[in-house]
Amino acid sequence: MPRQKQTFGSWGERTAAKFLEKLGYVILEHKVRTEYGEIDLIARQEATIVFVEVKTRSSTEFGYPEESITPTKQQHMQDAAQDYLQTHSEWEGEWRMDVVSIRRLKNQPPEITHIENALSG
Repeated sequence: MPRQKQTFGSWGERTAAKFLEKLGYVILEHKVRTEYGEIDLIARQEATIVFVEVKTRSSTEFGYPEESITPTKQQHMQDAAQDYLQTHSEWEGEWRMDVVSIRRLKNQPPEITHIENALSG
């Protein structure tokens, strides 16, 4: 991955984490690797574990960030969440998968969209 794209993606993940914290979420982990792919953020909202996919774009030339989550990506997200839960038996109870979409267009503040329960677990 080119350095500039990686830096932009990391900025998006930090921005999403701050956004969620302001909403009362507790960020538990960043960039968790599983055999099915990376989980951008793992958070807790009260007693619910929330797996968060962060999508960041600097233009809408190819659509909105959340539109890039294909059915294949959705399956990888679900598989990664299941893998994490199996290896962390201390997390019992409810969980869900959210998407945080960030558009940062030139000379404008970031536009953040939070889609709760974006994928059924």
